[in-house]
Amino acid sequence: MHSTQSPLEVFRFCPKCGHNEISYETEKSLRCSKCDFRYFINMSASVAAIIRNDKNEILFTLRRHAPAAGMLDLPGGFVDLGETAEEAIKREIKEELNLEITSMQFFGTFANKYLFEEIEYQTLDLVFNCNVLSFDQLRVADDVSGYIFKQPESVSASEIGLDSIRLIIKTINQ
Repeated sequence: MHSTQSPLEVFRFCPKCGHNEISYETEKSLRCSKCDFRYFINMSASVAAIIRNDKNEILFTLRRHAPAAGMLDLPGGFVDLGETAEEAIKREIKEELNLEITSMQFFGTFANKYLFEEIEYQTLDLVFNCNVLSFDQLRVADDVSGYIFKQPESVSASEIGLDSIRLIIKTINQ
């Protein structure tokens, strides 16, 4: 079992000049002793959709890949460079489930730690209540291996793979 590292612990060389003497400047930045370049690690933006059917059940996806492969998740993903959160949620829902969002309302933000290839990334999940045109064309693709509709109060925390998604469902159930 390998240890989890922050992105700052992985850098051994300056990304600008290649010098091998970089050091922590703060808990979220590095500084090169040769060229004085400063590198900051900030949270990555991600989006998640709360989509309900006519029984008021929430559409959960099953994660295809690590982290938390096979566990419940909400559909969504990372915001691409130059993309708004609203554009990202529409794109992700189309890619993962072949659904078209017709309307959305901002629900809230949730901090998360996302472990990928032994590096722990900090994310800020922007969550939206979304309506879709229809479930007729629903099919899984991309990083989703399946889906299930469930009442949020019937989902146990142990079924959900990511901390932020657990908190989102807990917030819905309050």
